[in-house]
Amino acid sequence: MTTNTNTTILVVDDEEYLRRMVMRMLREKGYDCAEASNGREALDALSRQEFSLVISDITMPEMTGLELLVAIKQLHPDVACIMLTGVDIQETGIEALELGAYGYLLKPFQANALLINVVNALRRRELEMMRDRYEQQLEAQVCERTVDIGRREEEITLHLVAASEYRDEETGSHIRRMALYAAALAMALGWSPENVELLRLAASMHDIGKIGIPDHILLKEGKFTPEEFDIMKQHTVMGAGILAGSDIPLIQMAGEVALCHHERWDGNGYPHGLKGIAIPESARIVAIADVYDALLTDRVYRPAFPEREAFTMMATEKGRHFDPRLFDCLCQIHDEFRQIRQLHISDSRDHARRGIVHNVGDDS
Repeated sequence: MTTNTNTTILVVDDEEYLRRMVMRMLREKGYDCAEASNGREALDALSRQEFSLVISDITMPEMTGLELLVAIKQLHPDVACIMLTGVDIQETGIEALELGAYGYLLKPFQANALLINVVNALRRRELEMMRDRYEQQLEAQVCERTVDIGRREEEITLHLVAASEYRDEETGSHIRRMALYAAALAMALGWSPENVELLRLAASMHDIGKIGIPDHILLKEGKFTPEEFDIMKQHTVMGAGILAGSDIPLIQMAGEVALCHHERWDGNGYPHGLKGIAIPESARIVAIADVYDALLTDRVYRPAFPEREAFTMMATEKGRHFDPRLFDCLCQIHDEFRQIRQLHISDSRDHARRGIVHNVGDDS
Protein backbone atom coordinates (compact mmCIF):
# COMPACT_ATOMS: atom_id res chain seq x y z
CA MET A 1 0.00 0.00 0.00
CA THR A 2 1.25 3.50 -0.87
CA THR A 3 1.81 5.69 2.16
CA ASN A 4 1.02 9.38 2.40
CA THR A 5 4.15 10.61 4.12
CA ASN A 6 3.87 14.12 2.61
CA THR A 7 0.32 14.67 3.84
CA THR A 8 -0.39 15.79 7.39
CA ILE A 9 -3.97 15.97 8.62
CA LEU A 10 -5.24 17.84 11.68
CA VAL A 11 -8.23 16.24 13.42
CA VAL A 12 -10.32 18.61 15.55
CA ASP A 13 -13.05 17.35 17.91
CA ASP A 14 -13.90 18.06 21.55
CA GLU A 15 -14.59 14.35 22.08
CA GLU A 16 -11.30 12.53 22.52
CA TYR A 17 -12.72 9.12 21.58
CA LEU A 18 -13.92 10.41 18.17
CA ARG A 19 -10.60 12.17 17.53
CA ARG A 20 -8.64 9.03 18.18
CA MET A 21 -11.00 6.90 16.08
CA VAL A 22 -10.60 9.21 13.06
CA MET A 23 -6.82 9.38 13.52
CA ARG A 24 -6.61 5.58 13.66
CA MET A 25 -8.54 5.26 10.39
CA LEU A 26 -6.22 7.72 8.72
CA ARG A 27 -2.98 6.32 10.08
CA GLU A 28 -3.92 2.86 8.84
CA LYS A 29 -3.82 4.37 5.34
CA GLY A 30 -0.46 6.02 5.87
CA TYR A 31 -1.51 9.54 6.73
CA ASP A 32 0.39 11.55 9.35
CA CYS A 33 -2.00 13.03 11.90
CA ALA A 34 -2.18 15.58 14.69
CA GLU A 35 -5.07 16.49 16.97
CA ALA A 36 -6.76 19.47 18.62
CA SER A 37 -9.65 19.47 21.09
CA ASN A 38 -11.14 22.82 20.00
CA GLY A 39 -10.91 25.57 17.42
CA ARG A 40 -8.38 27.65 19.37
CA GLU A 41 -5.99 24.73 19.65
CA ALA A 42 -6.49 24.02 15.95
CA LEU A 43 -5.56 27.56 14.91
CA ASP A 44 -2.52 27.44 17.18
CA ALA A 45 -1.42 24.17 15.58
CA LEU A 46 -1.94 25.59 12.09
CA SER A 47 0.26 28.56 12.96
CA ARG A 48 3.09 26.27 14.03
CA GLN A 49 2.90 23.47 11.48
CA GLU A 50 1.91 22.97 7.86
CA PHE A 51 -1.19 20.85 7.30
CA SER A 52 -2.81 19.74 4.05
CA LEU A 53 -6.21 18.96 5.53
CA VAL A 54 -8.30 19.74 8.61
CA ILE A 55 -11.12 17.37 9.64
CA SER A 56 -13.29 19.15 12.19
CA ASP A 57 -16.44 18.54 14.13
CA ILE A 58 -19.03 21.31 13.74
CA THR A 59 -20.53 21.33 17.24
CA MET A 60 -17.77 22.36 19.66
CA PRO A 61 -17.57 24.75 22.64
CA GLU A 62 -15.86 28.19 22.43
CA MET A 63 -15.57 28.11 18.62
CA THR A 64 -17.85 26.14 16.34
CA GLY A 65 -16.51 24.14 13.45
CA LEU A 66 -18.04 26.62 10.98
CA GLU A 67 -16.31 29.51 12.74
CA LEU A 68 -13.06 27.55 12.57
CA LEU A 69 -13.68 26.91 8.87
CA VAL A 70 -14.04 30.65 8.19
CA ALA A 71 -10.85 31.41 10.13
CA ILE A 72 -8.90 28.74 8.25
CA LYS A 73 -10.04 30.06 4.87
CA GLN A 74 -8.91 33.54 5.86
CA LEU A 75 -5.60 32.63 7.50
CA HIS A 76 -4.62 29.43 5.70
CA PRO A 77 -6.42 29.38 2.33
CA ASP A 78 -4.38 26.44 0.99
CA VAL A 79 -5.63 24.09 3.72
CA ALA A 80 -8.53 21.84 2.74
CA CYS A 81 -11.35 21.19 5.24
CA ILE A 82 -13.85 18.38 5.85
CA MET A 83 -16.64 18.94 8.35
CA LEU A 84 -18.20 16.31 10.63
CA THR A 85 -21.53 16.55 12.43
CA GLY A 86 -23.85 14.36 14.47
CA VAL A 87 -26.90 16.46 13.58
CA ASP A 88 -28.48 15.79 10.19
CA ILE A 89 -29.54 19.33 9.23
CA GLN A 90 -29.41 20.01 5.49
CA GLU A 91 -28.96 23.76 5.92
CA THR A 92 -25.83 23.22 8.02
CA GLY A 93 -24.26 21.01 5.38
CA ILE A 94 -25.05 23.53 2.64
CA GLU A 95 -23.59 26.35 4.75
CA ALA A 96 -20.40 24.38 5.36
CA LEU A 97 -19.92 23.80 1.65
CA GLU A 98 -20.69 27.44 0.82
CA LEU A 99 -18.06 28.53 3.36
CA GLY A 100 -15.45 26.45 1.55
CA ALA A 101 -15.56 22.97 3.05
CA TYR A 102 -14.39 20.26 0.64
CA GLY A 103 -16.54 17.58 2.26
CA TYR A 104 -19.32 16.99 4.79
CA LEU A 105 -19.87 13.77 6.77
CA LEU A 106 -22.68 12.79 9.08
CA LYS A 107 -21.77 10.78 12.22
CA PRO A 108 -21.56 7.87 12.58
CA PHE A 109 -19.71 7.12 9.35
CA GLN A 110 -17.84 4.19 7.89
CA ALA A 111 -14.07 4.27 7.38
CA ASN A 112 -14.53 4.02 3.62
CA ALA A 113 -16.75 7.11 3.56
CA LEU A 114 -14.17 9.08 5.52
CA LEU A 115 -11.28 7.95 3.32
CA ILE A 116 -13.17 8.68 0.10
CA ASN A 117 -13.81 12.23 1.35
CA VAL A 118 -10.17 12.62 2.37
CA VAL A 119 -8.83 11.45 -1.00
CA ASN A 120 -11.26 13.71 -2.87
CA ALA A 121 -10.45 16.72 -0.69
CA LEU A 122 -6.69 16.27 -1.05
CA ARG A 123 -6.98 15.78 -4.79
CA ARG A 124 -9.13 18.89 -5.15
CA ARG A 125 -6.64 20.84 -3.05
CA GLU A 126 -3.78 19.64 -5.25
CA LEU A 127 -5.61 20.63 -8.43
CA GLU A 128 -6.49 24.08 -7.07
CA MET A 129 -2.90 24.68 -5.98
CA MET A 130 -1.70 23.62 -9.44
CA ARG A 131 -4.21 26.03 -10.98
CA ASP A 132 -3.02 28.84 -8.72
CA ARG A 133 0.62 28.18 -9.61
CA TYR A 134 -0.27 28.12 -13.28
CA GLU A 135 -2.16 31.41 -13.00
CA GLN A 136 0.78 32.99 -11.18
CA GLN A 137 3.18 31.79 -13.86
CA LEU A 138 0.82 33.01 -16.57
CA GLU A 139 0.48 36.38 -14.87
CA ALA A 140 4.26 36.67 -14.62
CA GLN A 141 4.59 35.80 -18.31
CA VAL A 142 1.92 38.36 -19.23
CA CYS A 143 3.70 41.01 -17.15
CA GLU A 144 7.01 40.15 -18.78
CA ARG A 145 5.40 40.25 -22.21
CA THR A 146 3.73 43.57 -21.41
CA VAL A 147 7.06 45.07 -20.35
CA ASP A 148 8.65 43.75 -23.54
CA ILE A 149 5.89 45.25 -25.68
CA GLY A 150 6.27 48.52 -23.79
CA ARG A 151 9.99 48.60 -24.53
CA ARG A 152 9.37 47.92 -28.22
CA GLU A 153 6.70 50.61 -28.43
CA GLU A 154 9.04 53.09 -26.78
CA GLU A 155 11.85 52.16 -29.17
CA ILE A 156 9.56 52.62 -32.18
CA THR A 157 8.42 55.96 -30.77
CA LEU A 158 11.98 57.16 -30.31
CA HIS A 159 12.86 56.23 -33.89
CA LEU A 160 9.82 58.09 -35.23
CA VAL A 161 10.66 61.14 -33.14
CA ALA A 162 14.32 60.97 -34.20
CA ALA A 163 13.23 61.05 -37.84
CA SER A 164 11.22 64.22 -37.28
CA GLU A 165 14.06 65.88 -35.35
CA TYR A 166 16.24 65.90 -38.46
CA ARG A 167 13.94 68.54 -39.92
CA ASP A 168 12.74 70.55 -36.93
CA GLU A 169 14.12 72.77 -34.23
CA GLU A 170 12.78 70.43 -31.58
CA THR A 171 15.52 68.71 -29.59
CA GLY A 172 15.32 65.42 -27.77
CA SER A 173 15.70 67.34 -24.54
CA HIS A 174 12.59 69.44 -25.19
CA ILE A 175 10.55 66.42 -26.23
CA ARG A 176 11.68 64.45 -23.20
CA ARG A 177 10.78 67.27 -20.81
CA MET A 178 7.45 67.97 -22.46
CA ALA A 179 6.48 64.29 -22.36
CA LEU A 180 7.41 64.08 -18.67
CA TYR A 181 5.38 67.22 -17.91
CA ALA A 182 2.39 65.68 -19.67
CA ALA A 183 2.78 62.44 -17.73
CA ALA A 184 3.05 64.28 -14.40
CA LEU A 185 -0.07 66.29 -15.16
CA ALA A 186 -2.02 63.19 -16.19
CA MET A 187 -0.98 61.39 -13.01
CA ALA A 188 -2.11 64.34 -10.89
CA LEU A 189 -5.45 64.28 -12.71
CA GLY A 190 -5.97 60.66 -11.65
CA TRP A 191 -5.11 58.82 -14.84
CA SER A 192 -4.21 55.16 -14.45
CA PRO A 193 -0.46 54.36 -14.49
CA GLU A 194 -0.94 52.48 -17.77
CA ASN A 195 -2.54 55.47 -19.50
CA VAL A 196 0.00 57.86 -18.01
CA GLU A 197 2.76 55.81 -19.62
CA LEU A 198 0.88 55.79 -22.93
CA LEU A 199 0.60 59.57 -22.80
CA ARG A 200 4.30 59.98 -22.00
CA LEU A 201 5.15 58.15 -25.21
CA ALA A 202 2.30 59.62 -27.27
CA ALA A 203 3.19 63.18 -26.27
CA SER A 204 6.65 62.83 -27.78
CA MET A 205 5.01 62.32 -31.19
CA HIS A 206 2.85 65.44 -31.04
CA ASP A 207 4.73 67.18 -33.86
CA ILE A 208 5.51 64.11 -35.97
CA GLY A 209 3.57 65.69 -38.83
CA LYS A 210 6.19 68.42 -39.26
CA ILE A 211 8.16 65.86 -41.23
CA GLY A 212 5.77 66.69 -44.10
CA ILE A 213 6.20 70.50 -43.99
CA PRO A 214 8.46 71.97 -46.72
CA ASP A 215 11.92 73.05 -45.55
CA HIS A 216 11.50 76.67 -46.65
CA ILE A 217 8.62 76.97 -44.18
CA LEU A 218 9.69 74.64 -41.39
CA LEU A 219 13.20 76.10 -41.17
CA LYS A 220 12.30 79.70 -41.83
CA GLU A 221 14.06 82.12 -39.46
CA GLY A 222 11.38 84.73 -39.37
CA LYS A 223 7.66 85.26 -38.95
CA PHE A 224 5.37 83.24 -41.17
CA THR A 225 3.19 84.88 -43.74
CA PRO A 226 -0.51 83.99 -43.39
CA GLU A 227 -0.14 81.57 -46.30
CA GLU A 228 2.92 79.93 -44.76
CA PHE A 229 1.20 79.63 -41.40
CA ASP A 230 -1.77 77.93 -43.05
CA ILE A 231 0.63 75.36 -44.46
CA MET A 232 2.36 75.02 -41.09
CA LYS A 233 -0.96 74.27 -39.44
CA GLN A 234 -1.25 71.19 -41.61
CA HIS A 235 1.40 69.41 -39.53
CA THR A 236 -1.45 68.43 -37.17
CA VAL A 237 -3.43 66.74 -39.94
CA MET A 238 -0.28 65.17 -41.41
CA GLY A 239 0.72 63.80 -38.02
CA ALA A 240 -2.72 62.27 -37.51
CA GLY A 241 -2.48 60.77 -41.01
CA ILE A 242 0.90 59.21 -40.32
CA LEU A 243 -0.48 57.60 -37.16
CA ALA A 244 -3.93 56.67 -38.53
CA GLY A 245 -5.33 53.18 -38.99
CA SER A 246 -3.71 51.49 -36.01
CA ASP A 247 -5.44 49.40 -33.34
CA ILE A 248 -2.51 49.90 -30.95
CA PRO A 249 -3.62 52.13 -28.02
CA LEU A 250 -0.32 54.04 -28.01
CA ILE A 251 -0.58 54.95 -31.70
CA GLN A 252 -4.26 55.83 -31.34
CA MET A 253 -3.50 58.23 -28.48
CA ALA A 254 -0.52 59.66 -30.36
CA GLY A 255 -2.81 60.28 -33.33
CA GLU A 256 -5.34 62.28 -31.29
CA VAL A 257 -2.54 64.25 -29.64
CA ALA A 258 -0.91 65.04 -32.99
CA LEU A 259 -4.22 66.18 -34.45
CA CYS A 260 -5.57 68.20 -31.53
CA HIS A 261 -2.68 69.65 -29.51
CA HIS A 262 -3.15 73.07 -31.16
CA GLU A 263 -6.89 73.19 -30.52
CA ARG A 264 -7.91 75.81 -27.96
CA TRP A 265 -10.35 75.61 -25.06
CA ASP A 266 -12.28 78.61 -26.50
CA GLY A 267 -12.61 77.00 -29.94
CA ASN A 268 -10.15 79.30 -31.73
CA GLY A 269 -7.47 76.68 -32.34
CA TYR A 270 -6.73 74.48 -35.31
CA PRO A 271 -7.16 72.36 -37.40
CA HIS A 272 -10.89 71.89 -36.66
CA GLY A 273 -11.74 74.61 -34.13
CA LEU A 274 -12.76 72.12 -31.46
CA LYS A 275 -13.96 73.65 -28.20
CA GLY A 276 -13.89 72.62 -24.53
CA ILE A 277 -14.21 68.95 -23.72
CA ALA A 278 -14.64 68.14 -27.40
CA ILE A 279 -10.84 68.33 -27.44
CA PRO A 280 -9.38 65.01 -26.18
CA GLU A 281 -7.97 65.43 -22.68
CA SER A 282 -4.67 63.95 -23.84
CA ALA A 283 -4.28 66.83 -26.31
CA ARG A 284 -5.34 69.42 -23.72
CA ILE A 285 -2.64 68.13 -21.38
CA VAL A 286 0.02 68.14 -24.10
CA ALA A 287 -0.93 71.71 -25.09
CA ILE A 288 -0.12 72.95 -21.58
CA ALA A 289 3.09 70.91 -21.29
CA ASP A 290 4.28 72.00 -24.73
CA VAL A 291 3.72 75.72 -24.25
CA TYR A 292 5.17 75.62 -20.73
CA ASP A 293 8.46 74.19 -21.96
CA ALA A 294 8.54 76.40 -25.05
CA LEU A 295 8.22 79.59 -23.00
CA LEU A 296 11.04 78.53 -20.68
CA THR A 297 13.36 77.62 -23.56
CA ASP A 298 15.72 79.89 -25.52
CA ARG A 299 14.76 80.44 -29.14
CA VAL A 300 16.74 82.03 -31.96
CA TYR A 301 14.42 85.03 -31.92
CA ARG A 302 14.18 85.45 -28.12
CA PRO A 303 15.68 84.23 -24.86
CA ALA A 304 13.71 82.02 -22.48
CA PHE A 305 11.15 83.88 -20.40
CA PRO A 306 11.68 84.00 -16.62
CA GLU A 307 9.52 81.41 -14.95
CA ARG A 308 7.22 83.90 -13.23
CA GLU A 309 6.67 85.83 -16.45
CA ALA A 310 5.98 82.60 -18.35
CA PHE A 311 3.38 81.62 -15.77
CA THR A 312 1.76 85.05 -15.98
CA MET A 313 1.53 84.69 -19.76
CA MET A 314 -0.01 81.24 -19.47
CA ALA A 315 -2.45 82.41 -16.78
CA THR A 316 -3.91 84.95 -19.20
CA GLU A 317 -4.71 82.01 -21.50
CA LYS A 318 -6.61 80.06 -18.82
CA GLY A 319 -10.09 79.46 -20.19
CA ARG A 320 -8.99 80.65 -23.61
CA HIS A 321 -6.12 78.50 -24.82
CA PHE A 322 -6.00 76.14 -21.84
CA ASP A 323 -8.54 74.00 -20.02
CA PRO A 324 -8.99 75.87 -16.68
CA ARG A 325 -9.08 72.68 -14.64
CA LEU A 326 -5.85 71.42 -16.18
CA PHE A 327 -4.12 74.77 -15.70
CA ASP A 328 -5.13 74.81 -12.02
CA CYS A 329 -3.67 71.30 -11.71
CA LEU A 330 -0.42 72.55 -13.25
CA CYS A 331 -0.27 75.27 -10.60
CA GLN A 332 -0.74 72.66 -7.86
CA ILE A 333 2.14 70.48 -9.09
CA HIS A 334 4.39 73.26 -10.32
CA ASP A 335 7.24 72.09 -8.07
CA GLU A 336 7.18 68.74 -9.85
CA PHE A 337 7.45 70.49 -13.21
CA ARG A 338 10.39 72.48 -11.89
CA GLN A 339 12.15 69.31 -10.76
CA ILE A 340 11.65 67.71 -14.18
CA ARG A 341 13.16 70.76 -15.85
CA GLN A 342 16.16 70.77 -13.51
CA LEU A 343 16.82 67.08 -14.20
CA HIS A 344 16.51 67.48 -17.98
CA ILE A 345 17.89 70.96 -18.55
CA SER A 346 20.72 69.78 -20.81
CA ASP A 347 20.55 71.04 -24.39
CA SER A 348 17.78 73.47 -23.50
CA ARG A 349 19.69 76.21 -25.29
CA ASP A 350 19.99 74.22 -28.50
CA HIS A 351 16.77 75.84 -29.66
CA ALA A 352 18.70 79.09 -30.01
CA ARG A 353 20.78 77.54 -32.79
CA ARG A 354 17.78 76.79 -35.03
CA GLY A 355 14.21 78.04 -34.80
CA ILE A 356 11.05 79.36 -36.35
CA VAL A 357 8.91 82.30 -35.35
CA HIS A 358 5.18 82.12 -34.90
CA ASN A 359 2.56 82.85 -32.25
CA VAL A 360 3.30 82.33 -28.57
CA GLY A 361 0.48 79.82 -28.30
CA ASP A 362 2.11 77.81 -31.09
CA ASP A 363 5.62 78.19 -29.77
CA SER A 364 6.46 74.58 -30.46
